[in-house]
Amino acid sequence: MDGPHVVAIPGSLREGSYTRVATRRALDGVERAGGTTELIDLREYDLPIFDADHDEAGDAIDLADRVRAADAVLLGTPMYHGSFASPLKTALDYCGFDEFEDETVGLLAVSGGGFPTPALEHLRSVCRALNAWVIPHQVAIPRARNAIEDGDILDDSLDERTLVLGRRAVQYADIEPGPDSFEGGQNVGAE
Repeated sequence: MDGPHVVAIPGSLREGSYTRVATRRALDGVERAGGTTELIDLREYDLPIFDADHDEAGDAIDLADRVRAADAVLLGTPMYHGSFASPLKTALDYCGFDEFEDETVGLLAVSGGGFPTPALEHLRSVCRALNAWVIPHQVAIPRARNAIEDGDILDDSLDERTLVLGRRAVQYADIEPGPDSFEGGQNVGAE
């Protein structure tokens, strides 16, 4: 019997994306813990800017189906202007409670400068508004151009932290979620 199925969505469209490298490394942690993995590469999806009047545009249905079928989701993002990247925001806008309610979600963020803590906080808020269970362990990779080279995370402790995120996704994939968040009850746009 296979372990939990974990999908990862890196929110960067760059060819040499540090976010994609780190997210793939977290998926290595999933596989080492006995889970199955899938990387959702947003470069391969047609996802126009979200318009609630056209919430099934482009490849939105396929994206939502893949997220809904997962036992846990890993979200990775570069930090842009103090928050998470717009491709990931668009992807999340096409999902909602059906995809994220009671889902285990892990977070990872990279930045060219200092710690990408605001991006992680913003992603955590979005996930809690959708009543997801967000893993307390998260990964922040500052100064990514110095931390990642040729597809590898150079610092052993940071590499291990990234692998742990994947292991935690497997470990907590079936956790009993807590009560719905206050934000979830106020989030009528996601229904």
